Amino acid sequence: QQSGRRYNLFLKRRLRIDKRHQSKDSIFFRDGVRRIDFVLSYVDDFNKEWEKKWERRKEFESNLQKAGLELETEDKKESEDGKIYFVKIHAPWEVLITYAEVLNIKVPIKENDIPSTVENPLDCMLTPFRLPEKVMHPEPDYFTAPFSKDKQELYLINDENTFFSPSMRNRIVNYILTRCPYGTEEGKKKFGIKRLLNNGTYSAAYPLHDCQYWKKANDPNCDNERYTLYMEWARFLRFYKEQPLDLIRKYYGEKIGIYFAWLGFYTEMLFLAAVVGLICFLYGLFTMDENMSSKEICDPAIGGEIIMCPLCDRECDYWRLNTTCESSQYSHLFDNVATVFFAIFMGIWVTLFLEFWKRRQARLKYEWDLVDFEEEQQQLQLRPEYEAKCTQKKKNPVTQEMEPYLPLTSQAVRFCISGTTVLFWVSLIIASMIAVIVYRLAVYAAFASLMENFETLQPIRGLLTPQLATSVTASCLNFVIIMILNFIYERIAIWITDMEIPRTHMEYENRLTMKMFLFQFVNYYSSCFYVAFFKGKFVGYPGAYTYMFNSWRNEECDPAGCLIELTTQLTIVMAGKQIWGNIQEAIVPWICNWWGRRKARNNPENLYSRWEQDHDLQTFGALGLFYEYLEMVIQFGFITLFVASFPLAPLLALMNNILEIRVDSWKLTTQYRRPVAAKAHSIGVWQEILNGMAILSVVTNAFIVAFTSDMIPRLVYYYAYSENEDSPMSGYINNSLSVFLISDFPDRNKPKMVRDNFVICRYRDYRYPPDHERRYLHSMHFWHILAAKLAFIIIMEHVVFIVKFFVAWMIPDVPADVKAKIKREKYLTQKILHEYELEKLKERLCQGDKRATEKEYIATEGRMELTIQM
Repeated sequence: QQSGRRYNLFLKRRLRIDKRHQSKDSIFFRDGVRRIDFVLSYVDDFNKEWEKKWERRKEFESNLQKAGLELETEDKKESEDGKIYFVKIHAPWEVLITYAEVLNIKVPIKENDIPSTVENPLDCMLTPFRLPEKVMHPEPDYFTAPFSKDKQELYLINDENTFFSPSMRNRIVNYILTRCPYGTEEGKKKFGIKRLLNNGTYSAAYPLHDCQYWKKANDPNCDNERYTLYMEWARFLRFYKEQPLDLIRKYYGEKIGIYFAWLGFYTEMLFLAAVVGLICFLYGLFTMDENMSSKEICDPAIGGEIIMCPLCDRECDYWRLNTTCESSQYSHLFDNVATVFFAIFMGIWVTLFLEFWKRRQARLKYEWDLVDFEEEQQQLQLRPEYEAKCTQKKKNPVTQEMEPYLPLTSQAVRFCISGTTVLFWVSLIIASMIAVIVYRLAVYAAFASLMENFETLQPIRGLLTPQLATSVTASCLNFVIIMILNFIYERIAIWITDMEIPRTHMEYENRLTMKMFLFQFVNYYSSCFYVAFFKGKFVGYPGAYTYMFNSWRNEECDPAGCLIELTTQLTIVMAGKQIWGNIQEAIVPWICNWWGRRKARNNPENLYSRWEQDHDLQTFGALGLFYEYLEMVIQFGFITLFVASFPLAPLLALMNNILEIRVDSWKLTTQYRRPVAAKAHSIGVWQEILNGMAILSVVTNAFIVAFTSDMIPRLVYYYAYSENEDSPMSGYINNSLSVFLISDFPDRNKPKMVRDNFVICRYRDYRYPPDHERRYLHSMHFWHILAAKLAFIIIMEHVVFIVKFFVAWMIPDVPADVKAKIKREKYLTQKILHEYELEKLKERLCQGDKRATEKEYIATEGRMELTIQM
């Protein structure tokens, strides 16, 4: 009996092989001629919804065929698990040309005869970074024009099967799928593949990859572009090579292509910032031994004799300044003269990056035929969800047609709910940040007592101060909270954006972008803003400390300054985010795909079809690029808003981005289904966000240099208070510490145990001594420093803004050669079209067409001459 079953199974498998003489790893219908442009899959689960789903599918597929699409169904017996049906969709020529005209797709009319740019003599030096010409430019450059069914002979149609690229074909089919009706439910007309996916009628809808990524297809008609992308782009060993942007655009569409173009350009520009930041860091490293402040702190005769006031109430003891010797030396790495230079440099670098990106974007718009591309061709079309949910209609004043609309009252209610939700979550972030601050205040005393009393911790006390230990643990805790809040809010943001029912795709993306960015801006940067601008600024002074909620004494900065703590906070959050992001992007999809394909690995390749292979991959959703942009823009904020505190931030970002490009390309090529091609001529609303962050970064860095670092107090001492001409900075430490009489301590602040009999202790501030008539009030030195800080902020901001706007004015958004090429192409295209119309008119005149008059011929000829003159 068992042998009989095996024999039957063998016959069944043999029948499956014989049933298709070609391998199932194919992108064509069973006839081997018609290309599969899209695949729908569903599971026939016999539950209470089964009959309704079956009716929806029947109606939907019937309407697809009425729209001209051709379908071929693979029975579930043919699938790997015996449960999934696959519906293969092919768009014939008639459908393609009809919707190419609807979507205003540009197609070739003549090969480009504009000479290429003169070669750069330095190109030979860049040869190791170049890719083969066939990979960089997979097809010739053409003059293009919007497709029209009436002018087919005008276009360079050599083969109808290959005239429209696979990405154009899947874009056209997706357009039909999103608008195809499938019946009426509850008195409302239902349509669109997205709704059918949401209600479980279909389990997936996707275009096919053209081959396996690790080897070429056996079919000679396959372009093997996926294989080429993997070999030349998606492997990490190719990290030093340029990106094949034209091939990316051809395979995935312009929207994904422009993301990788932006990411690559951003990474290239980061190289300059990383080099300058590294030089500034090395300057701090090499001048560490020459830093007079560190010398005085480490000197037993100076720092060893200065008794500092306790850093917390009751639990903390008096301490000697030289115990912070190591931390003061490390602080000099980031808090030195180079800090000011780098802050100014980054303000100018941001402008150069944004302006040069505009030029690069303009060149891509020309090369990718996006110059006359208007967003309404795709982005401004009504969303199917909007059309389905808005039952009321009104006349469009432009088209004079009835179209759905959302009443103003409904919009107002939805916006109120949305705004309240966003405000609640932003408040939740602020509350979590306050909780972390309370944690800082609560555990600081514990760390101070622990390090004071445990002998095993004595060797590291100089390096790991209680402030630094508190800062590191609080930063790690803050990072965990950030990740948890992000995970939850992403789903909330999508839900409230769906609830608002945005009218167009562009409106939907823009609203979601602003919600997510606002949340992540507060989530990621709030802790850095606290350390930079609030920590240690409202401490009070011994005997009159300020308290949070009358319970926890406000924390002071590390004795070496707050800048080193800001550096710690920035490093942990930035590096942690980048590491976690790469794990999420690369390892998680790989594990999911490995688990999903574990059964298929044991079967012959010719039984594991191309549509099943792609079905087992992860879905690159409509918001896939949104998360990629968001990740990079948040990183952009780290390297601009707080870069004065951490010159190595651009270097970290550069190393991350080199990895990011290859990780993104690898996962897109190997771990995800092929996304539906979409057009885009820019990075959209992200450009405005980057511009806003660039302006804000000038302000934040000016405030960091002025109020967080010790640069301004040192400069004021150097020029106004120094009395030693040979060593102007000697005596600075003593000058920067105020005196407090220990007998003035209230019981609340006094240490429990006092080991030595001290009369006075010192603290960081500029106040009058206890024997002065204005004891413990701010001294004139404090006001001089404050005036210098404010003056520095005003001067730095104005200088950087003037340079920024001058640079932006000097650099045109569109390169001169691109402007010339655009004009040349428009002229030649119009000339070709006019000559075509003239030739047609001649034919009609020769054939005796009464509607074609001699005056019409003269007018058409005159229009062509006028165009040439213009």
